[in-house]
Amino acid sequence: MNNKPYFEDMINYPENTKKYDLSKPPVKQTENVVRLIHLLSRVLLSLLRKGHKIEKINMEGLKPPYILLSNHMQWMDFPILFDATYPEKVNIVGANHVYYKTPFILEKAGCMCTRKFTADLSLVKNCHKVLQEYGDIFAMFPEARYSPDGTQSVLPPAIGKLAKKNKVPVVILKNHGNFLNQPFWSHFKFRKVPFYATMKQIITAEEIEKLSVDQINQIIEKEFQYDDYKWQKDNNIRITEEYRADGLHKILYQCPHCMTEGKMISKGSKLTCEHCKKQWEMTELGELKALNGETEFSHIPDWYRWERENVRKELLDEKYSYSDEVQVYGFPGINKYFNLGMGKITHDLENGFVLTGHYNGKNYKIQKPVSSLYSLHIEYQFSHLKGVDCFELPTKNDSIYCIPTKKNMVTKLALATEEAYKIAKENGKD
Repeated sequence: MNNKPYFEDMINYPENTKKYDLSKPPVKQTENVVRLIHLLSRVLLSLLRKGHKIEKINMEGLKPPYILLSNHMQWMDFPILFDATYPEKVNIVGANHVYYKTPFILEKAGCMCTRKFTADLSLVKNCHKVLQEYGDIFAMFPEARYSPDGTQSVLPPAIGKLAKKNKVPVVILKNHGNFLNQPFWSHFKFRKVPFYATMKQIITAEEIEKLSVDQINQIIEKEFQYDDYKWQKDNNIRITEEYRADGLHKILYQCPHCMTEGKMISKGSKLTCEHCKKQWEMTELGELKALNGETEFSHIPDWYRWERENVRKELLDEKYSYSDEVQVYGFPGINKYFNLGMGKITHDLENGFVLTGHYNGKNYKIQKPVSSLYSLHIEYQFSHLKGVDCFELPTKNDSIYCIPTKKNMVTKLALATEEAYKIAKENGKD
């Protein structure tokens, strides 16, 4: 297994291409900015017909500085976070693509820019500045992407180090209903679902002093667990919209009846395999029911977990490999996506991702070995690139977006990236 650090041939961008300085220290929020953000958040939340509720647990008497970790389901997570923390000052981490053409506004709001799934030392420095110099709340979405199936995504191990180094409490904001309202796989269609969140101090400053980094991470991992479909059923929340399954095939890409991949389609409340014609209905309580034959998985996260297990088995059996021609876009700054033309990409357990192409008179090659990428940023119907499904290869100075030619591939690529990384760690390949 290739375990060397990734290498990259710099893309030959025009000389006047502007890049964004990720090391910029965050702006300390003013009271007026805090009030304005809270007002905007309340307005957005008031537009929800079924409202929202925030329950605070073990928060009595807690004042900043502290680290706030929130699960991530959709864009409404932001106003809920600002409503939950008001009137305290919060500096929040945002991905570079969120800054697209809006850096001034986000900077004034106190946001910190980073690239997803990269080792960003400037973020560590900015965290220290917020907690130790400003004495405010350092907030982040550690999953670094929207949950695909309404359950917890992989968490970075560096969280425990941040908490231990800064000797501050850790708080978790856990949202429910946000995913059901606007699933990642269908984020342009809203469902009428109430929002409920718990804001809980899970580790005190005194406990941080005594716990090891591994122990801190274990507590965070345990407390971060969630399952929005289970929450829906437990609370008897019915989603009656006829389009409730639209887009579900994007995460449930493999048929459990005939095992075929990439032939699933979804429309209305139905999920169908085009290959064997088996069909399932998504009920008002978010469960799946086969319309012919047995119901292999009634719980959507179980189906998704089964796909993950299949990918892992392919990797261990040395049967997994991906090669494709992809449309490539570069995003070195925050103002423009550069069309880099077509490229060739491969992904396997031996070499990780290898992308080659030609742009502006120069060949380039970018490699991300397995051990350099613990998860993969994917997008469904990415609005910045004309509504396509794509994935990102982050480098030190760039974000490379790839649009596969092969149908419905990005979910499997994300699962393969995560499982390959786990296998590398298990084999001692750091």
